[in-house]
Order: sequence, then structure tokens, then C-alpha cells
Amino acid sequence: MAEFLLRESNGIWYGFFPGLEKLGFTHAFTCRLHGNSDLTAGGLNMALHVGDAQQKVVQNRKALADALSIDAERITTCEQIHGSNIVVVTPEKIGSGAFCFSDTIAGTDALITKEKAVPLMLFFADCVPVIFADPITGAVGAAHAGWRGSVAGIAAKTVRKMVEEFGCAPENLLAAIGPSIGPCCYEVDGAVYEQAKEFDACFSPASPGHWQLNLWKMNKMQLLQEGLKPENITCADICTADNKELFFSYRAEAGKTGRLAAVICGK
Repeated sequence: MAEFLLRESNGIWYGFFPGLEKLGFTHAFTCRLHGNSDLTAGGLNMALHVGDAQQKVVQNRKALADALSIDAERITTCEQIHGSNIVVVTPEKIGSGAFCFSDTIAGTDALITKEKAVPLMLFFADCVPVIFADPITGAVGAAHAGWRGSVAGIAAKTVRKMVEEFGCAPENLLAAIGPSIGPCCYEVDGAVYEQAKEFDACFSPASPGHWQLNLWKMNKMQLLQEGLKPENITCADICTADNKELFFSYRAEAGKTGRLAAVICGK
């Protein structure tokens, strides 16, 4: 797949992977620009669970849907809890959480579906968004991989679930890692290191008792172990904390910020 690019459509700025788009998979990683929000002035906050006005978040989601030419009412979301639960989006689940947090899919950090024209939408402000697409079956998936989810193998488990549920072949799967906190800005302490030390290659020493953690590398390692081809795994290589003028960053903004959305829609 080709590099990660930014685009403006109908006043909405978002990032995308041209290689994935050329295969017919509508997707986006939203920026923070030109939205409606009480939480961050002029911010395109996409999440309903962070204290923003519901009507303004819904307005932002509808604006994105118009920009991507997707059906806002079919947007399907979940309550992310930094775990590794994966839910298959079947017809009766389509539209869960689209306009109201109370009917989102509970206790879940990854969604997969083989239904056509269903935008899966997850939310991020430093954690790693990983989206999946299978050009053969048309199946898609999206995973929320913070450090806890990454250590729990959420991306790898999403691959296994797509194989189990839809008959996907790992060698055909495409995976794209969107903007998230990079190893340049993600310093962690010994408590995190102890829980993730099986991925020692992803840590670089910082100050005493602290390390820089590369979650992009951790997720790539797991995807390769699941049988994805190296050329089918693409990373934006953009750090949200280093680019908080473009993206929301929980760490760089001391916890008070909006959320970008990662969206992937099956053909």
C-alpha cells in the first residue's frame, strides 16, 4: 500500500491510505480541524463519551459521513475499555452508537463485519488505531490498541476472528495503522514494562526506570506473527502528541481533549 496522505472534503480534514482506497475500501482517520465542539473550540470531536455536547458530536459525525459519502445512520461504534473483546457486526447491530452512546456495543475494543456499506467507527487520542480489509472476502475490521490492548494482542486476535468468522486468509489481509502516539513521545515506567516485557524489542531506555515504547512496532510484530505479509502492513508513522495541532492527544493535552475517529467501511 502507498503512503498516508491528508485530504480535505466538504471542509473536513482526514487522513487515508491511497492503496487501501484504490481497492474500494472507504476509510478515514479524522483530524481535529473545523468541527463543532464545546470540549475543544472548533474541534472535530467524534466521541460521545468525553463530555461534549451530544448534538455537536452528531453534527461532526454527519459532516464526516457527507465527506466520505457514507450513511451516518449505519455508523457502528463500541464502548472501548482497553480490553481485547471483539464483536462481529451482524445486521441487527448496524447503527449501534451512531447518534447516542447509550446504544453503543458495550465492553468492546474491536469490531469486524462482512456486511456491505457498514462504517465501523472507533475513537482515539494517542492509542493506536488499526484497520483491516480483505480484498477477497470484502470483510473489514477496526481495533483500538492502546498499550493494554496491544499487550493483550487485540490486533492479532482481530485477525484470528476474521479468519474464524469470515474465512479470511491472513496473507490476503491488509492492515493499516493510523496516527497515534509514537516512540518519540511515549515514555512509560516500570509497571508498564513489566506487563509488556515479552515485547522487549519495542522498548528503548529513557531515564532510569523509564522507557520509550513503540506501539507501532509491537502491533506490526503481532500481525506478522499472524501471517500478514510485510508489504500488506502500512503505518502512518505520525505521532499525535507531536502533532496536536492536527490530531487530539490525551497525553499532550493533559487528558482534556476530544477524540479522532478511525473509520473503515466494507464494499
